[in-house]
Amino acid sequence: MIIIPARLKSSRFENKILEDILGLPMVIRTAKQVQCLDKVVIATDSKEVINLAKSYDIEAVLTSTEHQSGTDRINEASNCLNLEDDDIVINVQADEPFIETSVVQAVIDDIKRLKEQNRDFIMSSCYKEISSTLADDPNHVKVVCDEFNDAIYFSRAKIPYNRDHYNENTTYKGHLGIYGFTKKSLNRFCELQPTPIEDIEKLEQLRAIANSKKISMVKVDSKSFGIDTKEDLANALKVFG
Repeated sequence: MIIIPARLKSSRFENKILEDILGLPMVIRTAKQVQCLDKVVIATDSKEVINLAKSYDIEAVLTSTEHQSGTDRINEASNCLNLEDDDIVINVQADEPFIETSVVQAVIDDIKRLKEQNRDFIMSSCYKEISSTLADDPNHVKVVCDEFNDAIYFSRAKIPYNRDHYNENTTYKGHLGIYGFTKKSLNRFCELQPTPIEDIEKLEQLRAIANSKKISMVKVDSKSFGIDTKEDLANALKVFG
């Protein structure tokens, strides 16, 4: 199941998920973009979004207004929907209206691989290569991985730091905010207490890292990007319009 967390009160771009994207509200276009892969449910704190989803024949679940992260929101939804512990849950952000289905499928496939390995905790995400210039932007989160493609750390800072600055052609791993879990692992993640480093970076995935939980990372090719600001929206419409 694909669950899209949809909160209206974004700190950087309020009500952005209702912005028109080529004739559809952003959250609806995101849902339609991925509904060919699996059942899609919108998890929201807004009755307005519930009614909007209903008008487009998309299932939606009303969740608490108190959640601090999208993952906490989809966790509540997964419990309301009575999913089985072994079911795959994919978190696709509402501000990714142009996300490629191949990217989401890559995360689904990785979760299936991890299940075959019988990992105790199953969580997957993805990254794409980005330029040194793009890596300077704190809105583009970077990830450093170990030799097994598990995440070591995520940051808004430019990591790894290029001490010698001798090669501006160096590429970085730009994190895409798509997460996959089994429902059991999603529940376990949300039982963990938020950590100081998560609050400092404002990156929820650091909760897993801080608690020694592995996040498997898949390399993907993608031109899509999250829409965090009005400038991002204008740029997205130029690129994909």
